[in-house]
Amino acid sequence: QVQLVESGGGLVQAGDSLRLSCTVSGGTFSNYAMGWFRQAPGKEREFVAAISRSGDTAYYADFVQGQFTISRDDAKNTVYLQKFSLKPEDTAAYYCAADYLGLGSSYHGDYDYWGQGTQVTVFS
Repeated sequence: QVQLVESGGGLVQAGDSLRLSCTVSGGTFSNYAMGWFRQAPGKEREFVAAISRSGDTAYYADFVQGQFTISRDDAKNTVYLQKFSLKPEDTAAYYCAADYLGLGSSYHGDYDYWGQGTQVTVFS
């Protein structure tokens, strides 16, 4: 059973930085392209970033505009999402997802496994 566990969320002040982590167990991590999505209150879940199985290609949503960085550490079975200079509009539940033998996708339907999410609340 593949499990994804996110961590690193919390209550943060606008302008601060944050790094979210997602650790995968129960599967061969290098077989999965990984993605991050977020869902703000009252809004639909939206794609943030994805990274290929090899880690050499990253994909970002248009709104990201260089504000987020996705990375992976296969030795730790972990994918990261880093955000510098958080804004109140970044407040959301952040979810990681795993796409078995995928290339990296912005479409939530391509992902086979999901974490429970970690809440990020940004106050000004």
